[in-house]
Amino acid sequence: MKKQAVGGQAVIEGVMMQSKNKRAVAVRKSDGEIVVRKNKIKSWINEKNIDKIPFVRGSFVLIETMIEGIKSLNFSSEFFLDETEEDAFDRFISKIFKDKANDVMIAISMIFAFLLSVGLFILLPTAVGGVFSKLIDNDFLLNLVEGIIRIAILFAYIVLISKSKDIERVFQYHGAEHKSIHCYESGQELTVENTRKFTRLHPRCGTNFLFIVMFTSIILFSFFGWPNPILRVVMRIICIPIVAGISYEIIRFLGKYNNKLTKIVAYPGMMLQNFTTKEPDDKQIEVAIAALKAVIDEK
Repeated sequence: MKKQAVGGQAVIEGVMMQSKNKRAVAVRKSDGEIVVRKNKIKSWINEKNIDKIPFVRGSFVLIETMIEGIKSLNFSSEFFLDETEEDAFDRFISKIFKDKANDVMIAISMIFAFLLSVGLFILLPTAVGGVFSKLIDNDFLLNLVEGIIRIAILFAYIVLISKSKDIERVFQYHGAEHKSIHCYESGQELTVENTRKFTRLHPRCGTNFLFIVMFTSIILFSFFGWPNPILRVVMRIICIPIVAGISYEIIRFLGKYNNKLTKIVAYPGMMLQNFTTKEPDDKQIEVAIAALKAVIDEK
């Protein structure tokens, strides 16, 4: 049977897996039962053939991935939240928008994530980089300094959130996701014993994508020099789809080929995965396998 291209993400006490045509979320409930929700993928990106346009498809895929990722997280959280834990804001949204409440919450989550990303990875780095403009009279070096600051913020953010016990468990499921995909791609039977021996690092990981975005932005932003702070911020926000498009093509290239060049390009992101993935236990591997089997099943 021909191997399918698969990917995924960790969720709360579970894993989401996705193939070309199917998506599945497997979650281990508090009583130990593994619940799997499987559905066929309906992608407007594929329907409109946007996925066939290099350098354009990346930003659209990123948006769609974020939407589906939030949906998967919401599904997994349902098993661990009581109705009494629903906060006032959630109740307000449900009351106002009724059956559209979930879509509104996803939109709010994406807007918040975008604003947080702009603040952390655009406003803060370019503001700190501006301090160095008094010492450095070279546009490329200033963009390089800004890029290094951006990478440092990303690294600090990952290290900080990894201190949380809940996030540590998510990172363990992230490791289980990678191990199971490696096992599947190697052609071995998807068992806990076989999966356990594989590495938790994977070249197509979203962590790799983040690092490539950081690196790509350094090069791209250098072409625009070092204008005043407001123009710098505006130009960087406008360039986000371009950076995403280029980075997406690079990550596809890394997943398609395995040679010295791809290993060199993937190396920094792979090393960063040492912080975003943790070694899973056998029960977590079982959940990842359940999700993976659900999307590679031909039925």
